[in-house]
Amino acid sequence: MTLSLTLLVCAVVLTAVGGFLIHTRNLTQVLIGIIICGNGVNLFVLTTTGRAGLPPLLYPGVAHARVTDPLPQAIALTAVVITLATTAFVLAMAYRSSQLTGSDFVQDDVEDRRVVLRAEIAAERAELRERHRGEGPRAWRDERRDQRRRLREQRAFQARARDATGDLWDDILGADPPRPPIPARQENDPR
Repeated sequence: MTLSLTLLVCAVVLTAVGGFLIHTRNLTQVLIGIIICGNGVNLFVLTTTGRAGLPPLLYPGVAHARVTDPLPQAIALTAVVITLATTAFVLAMAYRSSQLTGSDFVQDDVEDRRVVLRAEIAAERAELRERHRGEGPRAWRDERRDQRRRLREQRAFQARARDATGDLWDDILGADPPRPPIPARQENDPR
């Protein structure tokens, strides 16, 4: 089995570029990354099959060594269908995100920020204890106050980030469009 080095390099580059785009926060770039990564994987699968041979029809008198293996082609076809379905799903998510927020940029999760903040505060406290070991709690009181102030600011920021309209149905699915006004009846109207 011989591999084409050019196709193999192209497959690796496509997969790497697609993987990089998938890890961005913009859903349009994620969508493009999924498509590029899917094409790279398909090219990789088809590259590893080797040289083209006879069609995979096994009838008497055909040398089995010269027949092309149909399994990689079936896997590539299945991967195309999976990529298409994933593309449709991400496209629907991007459309809905742009409907709700006017942008397809994915924001940080508030709970993730809270977990990271707790880890940072715990690490800072451990560092303060280690640095002022043996001096007593008064030695690092000002630093602890500064740390508490930053923690309060972060909690206030998170509370503002969570603030929404309050109606979960409208926040997730979007508000209903306004109804058109009902025209007033005229005096001469027989209705």
